[in-house]
Amino acid sequence: MTRQYPDYPRPGVGAVIWKEGRVLLIRRAAEPRKGGWSLPGGLQHLGETLSQAVLREIQEETGLAVHLGEIVAVVDIIQHDAEGKVEYHYTVADYEADWVMGEATPGDDAAEAVWADPMNLAKFDLPFLQQEVIAKALARRRNSIVL
Repeated sequence: MTRQYPDYPRPGVGAVIWKEGRVLLIRRAAEPRKGGWSLPGGLQHLGETLSQAVLREIQEETGLAVHLGEIVAVVDIIQHDAEGKVEYHYTVADYEADWVMGEATPGDDAAEAVWADPMNLAKFDLPFLQQEVIAKALARRRNSIVL
């Protein structure tokens, strides 16, 4: 099955990766949204758990080692073409993760990687759903209690 004009939703994963109060963003190297900024992530492969998929995608797109946290949100991304047909449909589980080691080096589907201030994301023109996911992860982080 192709990604474009699918017969059913494609399961995917994303990651809100934190390092020193900043969140990692990648510039997409492929469609959909080629050239746009996004959270790292991609499609789940057959035989992978969601956590295995997100760790693989993080490694492929950024080269980073992370400590994987919990799922922050599950979102549906549905894009229609000019005729109203579903061109893309993903159901994405977005995880929170903390940087452990490595330099953010773009690879695979990523053309660029930057650590961004989560309070100043307007210049990146992120999709609204991803802005919401980052805001939710930031709120959870600020409200967490460290014992």
